[in-house]
Amino acid sequence: MPEVKNSVDAALRDRALRVVPGGMWGHLHANRLPEGYPQFFARAEGCRLWDVDGRSYLDFMCSWGPNLLGHHHPEVEAAAERQARLGDCMNGPAEVMVELAELLVDTVAHADWTQFQKNGTDATTSCATIARAGTGRRKLLAARGAYHGAVPWCSPSVVGVTSEDRAHILYYDFNDAESLRAAAAEAGDDLAGIIVSAYRHDLARDQELPTQGFATAARAVCDETGAALILDEVRAGFRLDLAGSWERLGVRPDLAAWSKSIANGHALAAVTGRDWLRHAAAQVFVTGSFWCAAAPMAAAVATLTVLRRDNIVARLEAMGARLREGIEASAARHGVALRQSGPVQMPLILFEDDADFAKGNLFCQTALARGVYFHPRHNMFLSAAHGEAEIDEALAVADTALAAVAARSRAAA
Repeated sequence: MPEVKNSVDAALRDRALRVVPGGMWGHLHANRLPEGYPQFFARAEGCRLWDVDGRSYLDFMCSWGPNLLGHHHPEVEAAAERQARLGDCMNGPAEVMVELAELLVDTVAHADWTQFQKNGTDATTSCATIARAGTGRRKLLAARGAYHGAVPWCSPSVVGVTSEDRAHILYYDFNDAESLRAAAAEAGDDLAGIIVSAYRHDLARDQELPTQGFATAARAVCDETGAALILDEVRAGFRLDLAGSWERLGVRPDLAAWSKSIANGHALAAVTGRDWLRHAAAQVFVTGSFWCAAAPMAAAVATLTVLRRDNIVARLEAMGARLREGIEASAARHGVALRQSGPVQMPLILFEDDADFAKGNLFCQTALARGVYFHPRHNMFLSAAHGEAEIDEALAVADTALAAVAARSRAAA
């Protein structure tokens, strides 16, 4: 997709560069994407969004996960607006906080209690703090390459991070029970908890669902040592199973961190936990000026109500399977070798023999120019607003993009 000269987006980038270090920060920085991707957006609705230059896109990133029901879901927005008129950020929470806590405890299988935050990093860090407080220990086990947030103890960047920030973090390999047990042995009687993603969704590599043996081993290590099993549900939460992403494996955590889709795009996060950690959760000091804002909590109540009522997980699975099967068939027609991995409702497409992501970038740039927003390296997301018509529209564009990849490969041969 060629760069649009003299565009509104380009002008905004120039303005931002003068007042924002680097012009943007973090995972939303468009410079991390292939040329042609917009940085700034004007509006969004359902499963579509529009950039500041007026181009529209069928959205397969869903704000990098938060929009589970689709942008501007009417029931969610109505609930948030009603609460905002009454009060949002006040001297304490509104009644809706208790309603939401009750709904979460009723929905999430392991949950005896819940606390609220704003971002996924807030929730994972609160889990780590509660686990340490509840056990009186220091060591945490985390999977190599896993992403659990953007603060020093877990950031993927080491810029500005000291070795002391991670002095009590030990590492294991996801889906490797032997590696997990070895890390637990190294921690010894100082093991406070094991944090693990709902499934392996590391950037730019094939996704892995947890094996039964690995999940069972993680639960067993915690039971044997008295440590807390922490499930990071920030990315996958409420997309695989409303009761918890490991519920189908029969493995329940002691703590879980939630964010992204919990309020369908409104800023909210949560920790859920078991009774044995209730006192520790009450004793630790974790807080934020906006953590009890009422409008996002009302949005979350509406979101969970729709999820429970409308069997959204099944819809996501059906549409995700339609997309995956269509991509597979199209790739076969064009003779393009690719890999699709992870749960179908959170698709990832990587190409064979594509170490520099040239094929993936071409595929995504071609699709973007035709109004479909895919990502070449990060897992994508489906929302309840993606129906059969939208999936078929995306497949038609993907077919053209795969044809472009096939033509490039033939020309290079």
